[in-house]
Amino acid sequence: MTYIGAELRRQVITRAGNCCEYCLLSQEDNFFTYHVDHVIPEKHEGETSIDNLALSCPSCNTFKGSDVGAFDRETGGLTPLFNPRTQVWEQHFRLNGAKIEALTPEGRVSVFLLRLNREDQLREREGLIKFNSYPCRALT
Repeated sequence: MTYIGAELRRQVITRAGNCCEYCLLSQEDNFFTYHVDHVIPEKHEGETSIDNLALSCPSCNTFKGSDVGAFDRETGGLTPLFNPRTQVWEQHFRLNGAKIEALTPEGRVSVFLLRLNREDQLREREGLIKFNSYPCRALT
């Protein structure tokens, strides 16, 4: 695993507005430190460069692991995960209250693999919505 230096880490965090680029949860609303994630993992020859790094909450990063895709239940095809460096969140997902709904095959496999709508996450987002803290303001 390649070391990500402080300056590169700062650039990723600043670009993301301190928000998870997958679930839109703010680092300010999370007890745990966010991870700088290789969108295309090093295992798959992903580079440690600003163009291949995203800010990810521990939950999204843990479930993503080194996955790059999955089979989409609707199309049956092997489909890549949502890529925050090359794709726009709103083109692949929408919020329905606290639930993240998929709009595309990439969205569906991302919701599935990252388990974006677990009960604990929905409850957390519902509470943050009441305080006008979700979704993360920097990305909306």
